[in-house]
Amino acid sequence: MWFSDGWTVTKRNLTKLKRSPDMLVFAVLQPIMFVLLFSQIYGGSIQVEGADYTQYLMAGIFAQTVIFGSTFSGSAMAQDLKDGIIDRFRTLPMSPSAVLVGRTNSDLVLNALSVVIMMGTGFLVGWRVNASMGSFLAGLGLLLLFSYAFSWVMALLGMSVKSPEVINNASFMILFPLTFISNAFVQSQNLPSALETFANWNPVSALVQAARELFGNTGTLPAPDVWPMQNAVLTVLIGAALMLVVFVPLCIRKFRLISSR
Repeated sequence: MWFSDGWTVTKRNLTKLKRSPDMLVFAVLQPIMFVLLFSQIYGGSIQVEGADYTQYLMAGIFAQTVIFGSTFSGSAMAQDLKDGIIDRFRTLPMSPSAVLVGRTNSDLVLNALSVVIMMGTGFLVGWRVNASMGSFLAGLGLLLLFSYAFSWVMALLGMSVKSPEVINNASFMILFPLTFISNAFVQSQNLPSALETFANWNPVSALVQAARELFGNTGTLPAPDVWPMQNAVLTVLIGAALMLVVFVPLCIRKFRLISSR
């Protein structure tokens, strides 16, 4: 019952996405813009010790893509609440959590498509995978696992704001510090000391570091000297598990409170 309800809502959201291809187009345009901006315009001015900048950059772009893509869960939940879609679901004999499962599942599909397109773009600007197929698939899976877990964070945020318009500003207040005060675009040791400490313990930095390692893009980069960067894959797995354990129950509780009004 719960699984079939979740699958039904997932199909509903994917059908809606299929009918609105502009959502996918604009979801990938921003990361493509960042690829071209950093690799072709700023790339010549950004020096990375021990690696080619394009090889260094792409893991950061992939991480940014899946994290920004997770905001769809928040904006879509806020929009569904505004349009009364949640009220319609409430009248149906279905599990309340199915709405949230369907939302996050469909956004996972959108994120997977975005990452594949980003990888194609990266290949065009010179990015290469220097690892085994198994390692590559592990890196891809880790990115998507993190994005799925983060979608639940954004879904809770989407149910907590008053309107869909607010979610964009609210999410950027969270996402910009996380993605830009990290090792996604520059090496953290080049940041001021306080920001370097933040970057070293930033979960996004761990995700980027893990992706670089699994895609074989670390080159001869200096070995990290802080635990989250030395154990990046484990840090991401722990972080994703914690987000799911904490935010899935919170989302379901919030959804039930909204539905009972």
